[in-house]
Amino acid sequence: MPDSSQSLPLRVLHVVGAIDAGGIASWLLQLARCADRSQLSMDFFVYADAEGAYNPELLSLGTRIFRCPRSDPPWLYANNMWRILRTLGPYDVVHSHVHYYSGWVLAIAALAGVPVRIAHSHTDTRSEDSRASASRRLYLATMKILLRHSATAAVAASSEAGAALFGESWPSHLKWSLLRCAIDLSPFRESPRSSLREELGIPRDSFVVGHVGRLVEVKNHSFLIAIAKAAELLNPAIHFLLVGDGPLRGDIERRVAEAHLKNRFTFAGQRNDIPALMVGAMDAFVLPSLFEGLPLVLIEAQAAGLPCLVSDTVSAESNIVNSLFFRQSLSSSPQEWAARLISLRQARSDISREQALRAVEVSPFEIHSNLDWLQAFYRNRRDGNASWTS
Repeated sequence: MPDSSQSLPLRVLHVVGAIDAGGIASWLLQLARCADRSQLSMDFFVYADAEGAYNPELLSLGTRIFRCPRSDPPWLYANNMWRILRTLGPYDVVHSHVHYYSGWVLAIAALAGVPVRIAHSHTDTRSEDSRASASRRLYLATMKILLRHSATAAVAASSEAGAALFGESWPSHLKWSLLRCAIDLSPFRESPRSSLREELGIPRDSFVVGHVGRLVEVKNHSFLIAIAKAAELLNPAIHFLLVGDGPLRGDIERRVAEAHLKNRFTFAGQRNDIPALMVGAMDAFVLPSLFEGLPLVLIEAQAAGLPCLVSDTVSAESNIVNSLFFRQSLSSSPQEWAARLISLRQARSDISREQALRAVEVSPFEIHSNLDWLQAFYRNRRDGNASWTS
């Protein structure tokens, strides 16, 4: 007799910090757009006080979103999750994206009887963890113990992200795998809008360097401003387009003004047309982050054919198009970064946008093949094939 479970959709509860514009949420939104809900049903448990930017679209796609305010203590968080898992389940999978806190999340899921419990590491936090206080180190050690006992599978966006959460020997464990996040490449096939720079108030003949990311400390905007100051002396036509929002926006705008660079920066805020901005308004891309996992905006920039200058903290696994990918040490001076940035103008002519896009299309970062991999991973884990890794 055929297994009736094969005809039922996989029911997955994703646990995330927020559903705002950003790498993890963007990836999950694109998965939800592409998924056949008769095969894969996704809901979200969100550790956030306010409604996220992607909530309306996710709800329109048939997902359910459960919110647990950040002000709630861990035991109330546990009670809320337990209630959802027991009364609105059964779920086949709990897929947790909240780094160390996944230890607590998956312990609750284990007690609730969820068969597949996945910890997903998206970021390399080893540098930050090495400076942790005594209380923070106790928390990290506790979460790692819970992860070892509660996770039935663990995946990472990059080798570095895996080492950060699961330890340096993580690739040797059968239950742990690399899972690239991916993007929908169809918007990058559209023709560029020639009017975009005019709409943004950017002079048409500018050399536009783009940056996409939340305005938070880890993105290192203070160093980016120092780079811009040095670059202005080398190329008077340079202009920086910052896309994104965040708690440090006011401080960053103030620093730009104090550096007398207001006419060199455009703050575009939160946008839902990143591919169009990359293709139609940017000439190069810069990402001087203090630490990252494997940033999807970097995959998008390469799909748009942009030469990318990134800090040496960014995983080398982000390199899809060799002729567009350049790393620079954070110990280098702003002047060295600026000179390297100006040199990217030549790199733009070394490969066509169409060639760059084709390279990303055949990589693991294409959303449809990524979705197929993930669904197969879920099913094999649910059906007990624990050694399955590809």
